[in-house]
Amino acid sequence: MHTTALTTFHTLGLSEPLLRDLAKAGFIEPTSIQAQAIPYALAGRDVLGCAQTGTGKTAAFVIPMIERLAAMPNGHPRGLILVPTRELAIQIQEVIDKFGRSKHVFATAIVGGADMQAQIRGLRQHPNILVATPGRLLDHMWNGTVNLAPMKILVLDEADRMLDMGFAPQINQILEALPEERQTLLFSATLPADLNKLARASVKNPARVMVAPPATTVDGVTQAVHHTTHDSKTNLLVSLLGENQDSVLVFTRTKHRADRLGRALGSAGHKVAVIHGNRSLSQRRTALEGFRRGAFRVLVATDIAARGIDVANIGHVINFDMPNCPEDYVHRIGRTARMNATGRATSFVTAEDHGQLRAIEKLLGQAVPLTGGSPVPAHPARGAEQLTHHRQRHGRPGSRQPSERAERGTWRGIAPR
Repeated sequence: MHTTALTTFHTLGLSEPLLRDLAKAGFIEPTSIQAQAIPYALAGRDVLGCAQTGTGKTAAFVIPMIERLAAMPNGHPRGLILVPTRELAIQIQEVIDKFGRSKHVFATAIVGGADMQAQIRGLRQHPNILVATPGRLLDHMWNGTVNLAPMKILVLDEADRMLDMGFAPQINQILEALPEERQTLLFSATLPADLNKLARASVKNPARVMVAPPATTVDGVTQAVHHTTHDSKTNLLVSLLGENQDSVLVFTRTKHRADRLGRALGSAGHKVAVIHGNRSLSQRRTALEGFRRGAFRVLVATDIAARGIDVANIGHVINFDMPNCPEDYVHRIGRTARMNATGRATSFVTAEDHGQLRAIEKLLGQAVPLTGGSPVPAHPARGAEQLTHHRQRHGRPGSRQPSERAERGTWRGIAPR
């Protein structure tokens, strides 16, 4: 199914009420992933999509879900969206409620860290769609408050991240409880080898929608590296913050460092919020909403907590600590330059981080420019297939350390929620 540059939402076969809601929200022209995926999904096809953060992926599955579910009997949830984090679930729920208003389609979020009884009350309102993290969804299934038998549409969003976070056992249990006859839409920013197994188990004869090669960064991001030391990082960050008034998302590796850095930036006079796994759901929502509204100029976050951040116009992403997993670099810097905008991504690299930088450059197939100088020399790019072969033999480059696994927590000794 081919689309042209002249594609509009009006040409995708959408109903007038939904078109009006899209227009009110400022959605006039579909992005590439939307233009390609929506017609397949509207036709009931399974879809396997590869798209980076910031390409409009959420609307690519929410819009056809709303159209299809509006024509189905209410009384039971008919759509299920599985996501890796609480923040992402809540943001998707908000998108559904906004776009689905005229079609009388709404959603309930089923996430860990929130009141179970409040979620049960939400389920009693007979939502059309459940947006859930895997662990909490299983809690409800075991308690008898969620029945997956009536489900007609399944979305696996950020599937690579769910696998990376150890959710494969829970996803498999959920797939077993779903009806065999359903539509499945699977979206991922990267295509690691273990995703193929999940795809075989979940999608049937899918339409493949690839809007960017795996492990490519979003267009419009200007990347740079600062070589520094651990003791100099905070001063360097404060100096960069003084260059302009852009909104800034800062990534740290641990919760403790995020808290410490937040206090330091606050003492330096910056309006800053901190988000990580130890913050309550209300604290995380307050920080995220404040950052979105501009009440906080700087948001300091760990990888897991930041996975659900969907904020327009983030001007600068700073890797205060380098990610251990190369794919996380792609996800991190994808938080800026969203929806065809431009932005900057700066990484602080210490002597201990050179291995992570090399792994990132291999994944990207290019060097990351050194600030004020030439690009840091990189090993020759091996390409996605060779990298996958390397992972299968030796594991993922820069695999996560125990301190990072602690950030995710464990769920009943099996996997994180």
